[in-house]
Amino acid sequence: MLETIELFGVRVHRLTMDDAVAVVEGFLQEGKARQVVTADTSMLVMAQRDPELREIINTAALVTPDSFGVLWAARHLGLPLQERVTGVDLMERICARCAESGHKVFLFGAAPGVADEAAERLKERFPGLQVAGTRHGFYKPDEEEGIAAEIAASGADALFVALGIPRQEKWIARSLDRTGVSVAIGVGGSFDVFSGRVKRAPRWVQRCNLEWLYRLCKNPRKIGKVKTLPVLVMMTLGTLARGDGKRARRDR
Repeated sequence: MLETIELFGVRVHRLTMDDAVAVVEGFLQEGKARQVVTADTSMLVMAQRDPELREIINTAALVTPDSFGVLWAARHLGLPLQERVTGVDLMERICARCAESGHKVFLFGAAPGVADEAAERLKERFPGLQVAGTRHGFYKPDEEEGIAAEIAASGADALFVALGIPRQEKWIARSLDRTGVSVAIGVGGSFDVFSGRVKRAPRWVQRCNLEWLYRLCKNPRKIGKVKTLPVLVMMTLGTLARGDGKRARRDR
């Protein structure tokens, strides 16, 4: 039974990467449609002014801490989390397990061609991985139903959606039951990483919790997302000053 903490009205599971992989494997075995959210700093901040996003997070089957900011806030509020469980790392681990178990994956999102390139590289990296299909993330609103039907027809078990926060979370929440998959995960820019178009930070940078700074240096256009970190810091300090707004609970 996984423990959860609540940060600024948003529920986050306290778990390790191995725990998360085991939970998702369980979802795949059960075959019941589940949404997984990887919550980073920007998502926590967005959820404060977006009730729809907050509700999606709080009703998701699994919510992992996907950034240094989330871990920092939790620790300073006396609710320490175990480790970061990022979308890109979780996707990598799930693909590895699917290659062994025979479960099929579908990649939806990113710019035209990126999902195809990511799929090819993932199949090279994990022999036996079955990619049921790919689809870029550029579409008109009236095409949503057709995309869900395409995913359902593919027979995919796991769906990775790379549309960016909060678009990917909202798309999954609206469409999950029509896709026929057992688990759907929003993975942000992961396809760009797996395709080789974007280089991820070195391991030592990741271990130092400075991947956000590395991304900013590589792509200054990410400044908007990085700006949410000081907002989260101020939210945390404000909560500490008031002595309220924090609580931990265990899932039943």
